[in-house]
Amino acid sequence: MNGRKITENIILNFENHLSEQEKSPTTIEKYIRDVRAFSAFAERKTITKETVILYKKHLQKNYAVRSVNSMLASVNSLFSFLGWHDLKVKSLKLQQQVFCPEEKELTKAEYYRLCTAAKHKHKKRLNLILQTICGTGIRVSELQYITVEAVKHGEAVVNCKAKTRTIFIVKELKQKLLRYAAEQGIKSGVIFVTKSGKPINRTNIWREMKALCKEANVNPQKVFPHNLRHLFARVFYAIEKDIAKLADILGHSSINTTRIYIISTGTEHRKRMENMRLIM
Repeated sequence: MNGRKITENIILNFENHLSEQEKSPTTIEKYIRDVRAFSAFAERKTITKETVILYKKHLQKNYAVRSVNSMLASVNSLFSFLGWHDLKVKSLKLQQQVFCPEEKELTKAEYYRLCTAAKHKHKKRLNLILQTICGTGIRVSELQYITVEAVKHGEAVVNCKAKTRTIFIVKELKQKLLRYAAEQGIKSGVIFVTKSGKPINRTNIWREMKALCKEANVNPQKVFPHNLRHLFARVFYAIEKDIAKLADILGHSSINTTRIYIISTGTEHRKRMENMRLIM
């Protein structure tokens, strides 16, 4: 019970443990980031249940419920690894949302304006990244699977979170990607790369997307790569109405995760209620 402290050696061992569990690099990065944040809060002092509860309260004051639960899950995972089960805390209860705040969800019109702004700024790579994420529903971390070979084949095999799935690349996107690759002299391998030839990372994409907001007249709060994936999900579901199929396309293990992606906006929800015509 005594002397429970999170050392650098513990963090490295935990990272190795996550790798052995075949967690994705993105998941491992997040878990370690969350654990380091907790370690900084604890100031490397002896950790008690009271410390963890105080940290939970600290998170509640500064983050949304889903973010708090995600961070606590990382810390609880560390405690399980260490056998410190008595330190684990419960996640916050979250009522299922009926609709999402409109200031957070990107609309199709706003997406078009972002693509147009990228084109006007001669950001051809960024323009294609926006269309690739939104046109396939992939995660930004999965852009590395968009290779010349995959595009020629018309589909990419994605490995993420110990799962493999196939992503289809529609004809128009295929033509645009192959044309871009040819212009850049990319004959094989990953298409979206930096000048040094390394796959472009999410930080660069996030920063470049934010730079489009003013010209595109889009609220910066809405502009980040994952919102393109949400837009793909909403548009797909509006056409297909098949949440199980959508979950497979997005690579979700649980349909409950997919439900978060397809929640309608307050305006849409209000319109549906008015169309019920139950008030005389």
